[in-house]
Amino acid sequence: MGGGPLRGPTAAAVSCGSVTRLLTREELSVDPVDAAHLLLGSTIEANGVRARIVEVEAYRGADDPASHSYRGRTARNDVMWGPAGRLYVYFVYGMHFCANVVSMTDGEPGAVLLRAAEIVDGVQLAARRRPAARNHADLARGPARLCTALGITREHNGVDVTEPSSPIRLWAAPEPCRKVNSGPRVGVAAAHDTPWRFWVDSPAVSPYRRGGKRSKGR
Repeated sequence: MGGGPLRGPTAAAVSCGSVTRLLTREELSVDPVDAAHLLLGSTIEANGVRARIVEVEAYRGADDPASHSYRGRTARNDVMWGPAGRLYVYFVYGMHFCANVVSMTDGEPGAVLLRAAEIVDGVQLAARRRPAARNHADLARGPARLCTALGITREHNGVDVTEPSSPIRLWAAPEPCRKVNSGPRVGVAAAHDTPWRFWVDSPAVSPYRRGGKRSKGR
């Protein structure tokens, strides 16, 4: 990635306040749609990089055919059943990792996919992990790029992001984002019109792509 040293985003990027405290398990023990709004503007800290979350998608359980938990509990999706505040990391297309924050009460499946974020600290480290990024906004634009930029892999599946000693932590914004957009989730064929993708105005938000017959639920 050329263009000289990378710097963090300007204050105009996400107007959701500053980092203050870790999110709690109690706050995340809610419906994924509510948890999605809570996560927008929060800051994820992992492996030397901090990033402000600007785009997410909510996924429920047996009533959501686009969810990994739709057909029941398996070894792969077990983390989705809680407790809330754990990270659900899965491998997709044989090459990428995607990260979700588990929500709902313990024993009920639900999670929020982290789709995009703005790197606010550790920019040069994120850039080394993402040498193909075109610019700062591209570093964590999309769920796979987000995981790459923050060094999130399968070994982080199940970590508790609400614990101060966790290798991955979620810091709450002191106030909700002022403007939240919503629309269909990206790349899923089942329930493709359900408007559970949420984002704030940011150059780091990923483009929308509707799922087709060959697409699988996340």
